[in-house]
Amino acid sequence: MNDHVVIGAGSIGSSVARLLAERGESVRIVTRRGSGPEHPGIERVAADASDAHRVTELSRGAKVIYHCANPPSYSMWERLLPPLQTALIAAAKTNDAVLSLTGSLYAYGRRPGGLMDEHTPMEATGRKGLLRKRMWEQALAGGIRTVEVRGSDYIGKDAAGIYSLSIEPALAKGRAAWIMGNPDMPHTFTFNGDMARALIRLARDERAWGRAWHVPSPPAITIRELAQRCAAAAGRPPIKLIQMPRFVMRSAGVVVPIAREMAEMDYQWYAPFRMAADETAVTFGLTATDLDTAVRDQVGAPAQL
Repeated sequence: MNDHVVIGAGSIGSSVARLLAERGESVRIVTRRGSGPEHPGIERVAADASDAHRVTELSRGAKVIYHCANPPSYSMWERLLPPLQTALIAAAKTNDAVLSLTGSLYAYGRRPGGLMDEHTPMEATGRKGLLRKRMWEQALAGGIRTVEVRGSDYIGKDAAGIYSLSIEPALAKGRAAWIMGNPDMPHTFTFNGDMARALIRLARDERAWGRAWHVPSPPAITIRELAQRCAAAAGRPPIKLIQMPRFVMRSAGVVVPIAREMAEMDYQWYAPFRMAADETAVTFGLTATDLDTAVRDQVGAPAQL
């Protein structure tokens, strides 16, 4: 029997599993291929977590189920996420476990001024934002104890995002990076380690259940500043950023599904995109990891003493 069941072994799921195991907790991590961190306190199981019967059995005796799975492509969301959500709600209900959900800011949609806090209404109009909204409402209506922890775009070890897609390849080759969006707009980035800590902390506190919370994150910075900090942390020369014309992705989206999906969310990169988490910080005593520490973790630089 494991006290904690983690679904997904990406940067968030792996971080959650490691943090729990390092605290002496018993952890089972479930993925399709049985992947996950190697640790004596972590049991890795290969299973389809969208199979409600199977994931319910794997969660017997669990105090918390952490939903940290995310399909690798936006084009898979509509097909894969709803059955997974349904199965995990069923598992949490049958086993009387808390369901701790890794959330995002997509459900809010475009916001005037680009600022979102824990009480911003969910007013998305795009497919992915509406899907996230429906999934959270489904969890709330599921008759379970649940919490959704929302963060912005991730930085940190193994995080997928603007660094891994654009900045890292350019740094490695010493060339310019093509950027989708305005590189000089302020944008909140969330350290994936802070997301993992928040998922664990809020799952254990009944004050958190039944609503969404934000992960305390460093002050918003521009992509240009992020690229400069990454170059400095990696000990490499600064790179040039080239802004991709906005029409490119929109035009490509007519025939390329992934381009269409990315274009739907590009508003996040052409206007200020700030996430506030003051209420979470005050209520639960959580603080954001320093941005430079997060950047060093992202580029694999040694920690400063």
